Amino acid sequence: MSEPRYSLWRRNGLSLTLAFLFVLFLLAQVISGHAAWNEDRVREHRPPATFALYLSSGHFISATFENWESEFLQMGMYVLLTVWLRQRGSAESRPLDPAEEEETIRPGPTPWPVRAGGMVRVLYSHSLALAFFLLFLASFALHGYGSWLHENDERVAAHEPTLSFLSHLSGSQFWFESFQNWQSEFLAVLAIVLLSIFLRQDGSPESKPLKAPHSQTGT
Repeated sequence: MSEPRYSLWRRNGLSLTLAFLFVLFLLAQVISGHAAWNEDRVREHRPPATFALYLSSGHFISATFENWESEFLQMGMYVLLTVWLRQRGSAESRPLDPAEEEETIRPGPTPWPVRAGGMVRVLYSHSLALAFFLLFLASFALHGYGSWLHENDERVAAHEPTLSFLSHLSGSQFWFESFQNWQSEFLAVLAIVLLSIFLRQDGSPESKPLKAPHSQTGT
């Protein structure tokens, strides 16, 4: 049976909306961050910076990738932890009894890595977690770079000596920036895991059906 022909919006509405919101709030971050940074520069008796200079500044790079880093860490860890761990009653958990799990595959072409077999298939079977952790490592590195630029910019403004990159990474500021985001990401995941035991959102695949008992695990 052929797949029904849906409109572009029907087929991709979720990703298009999320992409739009991402771009919208990123632009809002750039505009407000540029204004805030210039306010700091004026207080320090330095000339205001252009948008181009702001986009290459530690203020922007650090703030942006500091958040991306924690998001990718959260999702990568969540993908892995849900492979082995369970939470009774949560819609975010696999069922406690393996017999309750049914792998339903709709008709369609099998992805080529599965057909290829061997190491290609092995890598593909872990590709989601690997992708998140590669994105995390890239964001972590860019956060470190941006945070280093920003701290040295503040030191120059205060007429203090600048730090080497390794000195910055071994200091408390960089790790404070990371940990304050990491803890909040895992709190958010914990919240949806526990709240989905007792609460419902009709129509959402992240929620159990309204009539499902609290003890039902998985969707």
